[in-house]
Amino acid sequence: IKTLATRDNSVKALRFSRNFGKEVALTAGVEYVNSDAAICIDADLQHPPEFIPVLLRKWEEGSDIVITIRENIMDYSIFKKIGSRSFYFLMNRFSDLKIPPNSTDYRLLDKKVVEVLKTFRERTRLFRGLIDWMGFKRTYIKFSAPARTGSNSTFSYKKLFDLAINSFTSFSLLPLRFTGYLGLLIASGSFGLLIFMIITKFFFHWVYRPIAFFTVLNTFLIGIILCALGMIALYIGHIHTEVVGRPLYIIEEKIGFDKKDFD
Repeated sequence: IKTLATRDNSVKALRFSRNFGKEVALTAGVEYVNSDAAICIDADLQHPPEFIPVLLRKWEEGSDIVITIRENIMDYSIFKKIGSRSFYFLMNRFSDLKIPPNSTDYRLLDKKVVEVLKTFRERTRLFRGLIDWMGFKRTYIKFSAPARTGSNSTFSYKKLFDLAINSFTSFSLLPLRFTGYLGLLIASGSFGLLIFMIITKFFFHWVYRPIAFFTVLNTFLIGIILCALGMIALYIGHIHTEVVGRPLYIIEEKIGFDKKDFD
């Protein structure tokens, strides 16, 4: 790359001091782009370069974001396929983000999308998730990914799992709310059972051992504690949202405004 850069001043590269991860690498590349559009592509040729003219054509037709959808991968194991489908299902079902299944980082971004992306400062990120969160006019292109060339992927199952967890917690407060929901369910159920036991004991003379009342009452108190933890979790969720600092809104186009309207 250094040799190419000496021969052609349009060739540029960034070298990290260490491996900061794929999501950060994509972010750094986009932040250093100074052009009308940027294309993100993997170097292992699983993102076919021959699709670049198609991406450019869709962009020239008016799309701000051109996203590729991977129909199949030649060397994906059954475990990766199941994991991928589970990830997209959970993200689309339980988060505020809608990600097209099997979408990839191989995509074209218009300059205005890049400029907005540069304003995001969250450190734990899903690159494609942030782009999907922004909106803008988009187009989808499908392709089949060939087998990886060269070496095997260093993206282990653990790294994939960590990325999935970080992505889910970045775009969903459900893990925080789950404790509160569980506590509410336990408290409601145990309270109803306690009322039933009291009514049947005093009006229908059913016999219960003291340990039964103690167990149900203890379960009810556990539910109350979980509800309290759930309330605390909601406040933590609000803190998380503020700390992430995503824009409140993104303006794609201003219509009917003059410069004097902003003076």
